[in-house]
Amino acid sequence: MSAAILLALRLILALVLYAFLAGALYILWQDLKQVGKDDSSQQVPTLTLTQHDPDGSERAYKFSDPKIVIGRDPVVDLNIDDKTISTRHAQLIYQHGQWWVEDLQSTNGTFLNLDTVSEQIVITDGDQVRCGRIILEIAIEGTSTNRQQEI
Repeated sequence: MSAAILLALRLILALVLYAFLAGALYILWQDLKQVGKDDSSQQVPTLTLTQHDPDGSERAYKFSDPKIVIGRDPVVDLNIDDKTISTRHAQLIYQHGQWWVEDLQSTNGTFLNLDTVSEQIVITDGDQVRCGRIILEIAIEGTSTNRQQEI
């Protein structure tokens, strides 16, 4: 009779273990679903790029997409017709709650506030990105600098 009791205890222990594992997996799955909802519902702050040309003219562009490609190609998000700009020169990406700039292996390089961009770098309100000889001034909606200017 002790063998039957021992077998029953082993079966009960195995069922409890599988129930625990199933519960843990269910909680992890629910948590992953919630994280996915949080990421997808995160609002991308509007990014304003003010283009300063060498001749002194300025143009402002507003973007609310999480990825902005800058270049001379007509299909990019910000088309700049300047011979010092590569076809696909640089891109601005919104990820992890911040805007980032990345050089796309351009010929004349991308610079953030006079520093060469060799990898993704976080950009903030008031930064200047230079592509070729074109300077783009960054304004990010909802940042502290913008709030102070609006007051």
